[in-house]
Amino acid sequence: MKNQNDEQQPTPVAATPQQAGDTRDPWWWVERCVWTERMLTRLTAGESADRVWFRLWDKTYAPATLDCAFGQVWRNGGSAGADAQTVAHCARHAEAELARLHTQMRDGTYRPQPVRRAWIPKPGSSEKRPLGIPAVRDRTVQAALRNVLEPIFETEFAEHSYGFRPGRGAKDALRRVDTLLKAGHDWVVDADLKSYFDTIPHEPLLALVKARVADGPVLALVESFLRAGVLEENKGWQPTERGTPQGGVISPLLANLYLDPFDHEMARAGWERVR
Repeated sequence: MKNQNDEQQPTPVAATPQQAGDTRDPWWWVERCVWTERMLTRLTAGESADRVWFRLWDKTYAPATLDCAFGQVWRNGGSAGADAQTVAHCARHAEAELARLHTQMRDGTYRPQPVRRAWIPKPGSSEKRPLGIPAVRDRTVQAALRNVLEPIFETEFAEHSYGFRPGRGAKDALRRVDTLLKAGHDWVVDADLKSYFDTIPHEPLLALVKARVADGPVLALVESFLRAGVLEENKGWQPTERGTPQGGVISPLLANLYLDPFDHEMARAGWERVR
């Protein structure tokens, strides 16, 4: 949608936006086992757009972060990964498994397993789409990593992107479309990126992460998840040279990060987007 009178500059969001009458802390969704008030103050400071974060690794493998992350994985449930370990099985041995993950990450010996590829029906189509299912222990580490990284990038994501973002959803996007139509926009273009998650190029994506994060082990962990490969029945292990598996805990954040420059470029050109 485009209106020549629209403001030409994109509006980044400083935190998850609040609805009218909502008096919640705008950072209500942030895991406080990771992000202290002091860190959030730095994050929202005027110069935050130019800030690079260096010391994040110790927060990623901290026992409290891993414990919180496993709680999120346990609540979400889901199938077993390539190692056939279910969430329920891991929950029975959570204390020992989290301690082992902490030690492996601290010592630099942690390696993610390949994701298990399953094919699921694609809504409205006879086709199927691939779903990558990481092992439960890897989902736990991904959740810890997301809890560390997400607030950094949320401060810059375009205002009118709604997918896979805390406190936002499809109804918010529809309300935005309705607002634009009532404001006089009368053309709507509906576009879809085919196999988006599976086709994101790794190097440009990693460059976007590096623009804000300069912690070597954290960057190596992100890359290790991207390049872990997949295991598919009757096909064995296959390398992943591009894409981030749909089904991975960290994938929605990375997918939003890769599209964010495009969101801002469209806004600078005067086009209204709802994504």
